[in-house]
Amino acid sequence: TIWGLPNDAFSIENGIIIDKARRWPLCIDPQGQANKWIKKMEAPQKLRVCKFTDGDYLQRMEGSITFGNPVLVENILEETDPAIEPVLLKQTFKKGNTVMLKLGDSILEYSKDFKLYLTTKFRNPHYLPEVAVKVTLLNFMITIVGLQDQLLNVVVQKERPELAEEKARLVVEGAENKAQLVDTENKILHVLQTSQGNILEDESAINVLSSSKALANKIAAKQEIAEQTE
Repeated sequence: TIWGLPNDAFSIENGIIIDKARRWPLCIDPQGQANKWIKKMEAPQKLRVCKFTDGDYLQRMEGSITFGNPVLVENILEETDPAIEPVLLKQTFKKGNTVMLKLGDSILEYSKDFKLYLTTKFRNPHYLPEVAVKVTLLNFMITIVGLQDQLLNVVVQKERPELAEEKARLVVEGAENKAQLVDTENKILHVLQTSQGNILEDESAINVLSSSKALANKIAAKQEIAEQTE
């Protein structure tokens, strides 16, 4: 994947759940692969990494909540800090048109871009129900397929670094192609929904549909070539 998550179905499913789940993720991550993936993925958004044992972690989290920076709390044990319960439960409220959150004695403006990740190195942690219901619990322990993928990547990077670079480029290109296809499909749906009367007589709608179809065919062809090369 783009940010270094193993390419097996188990890891990809975990990644999708993290993206779509309503509760913040708590990752069982003894090999550290979720940690590395999150750090790479969220680096452009100025990820802040901390531990519950850091003396200033709450102050750093307050800034992230307000300014919309993601936070990774790593190496947690079998309990979370009760101080962040309002964050885990997303206990936000509105003050005028602004979304707010009370954290300890502080009332903070809550940015919609804020994200929270939790990871533990424990292989088999026993979280009490009152912890488990507040998070999305995910197991990122490495699988055989994931290990094979990582070992293959290491070998290729050592023996054929140009192939490793080409694969990384193709992964990024593939993601961009898929995003463009989704945009194209959305444009077509929008035209079909908003067109009035006989669509065959709507010249602008026909032009949009024709250009969208041509773009979709071009992207599909590029994607097929990229998949064969990879």
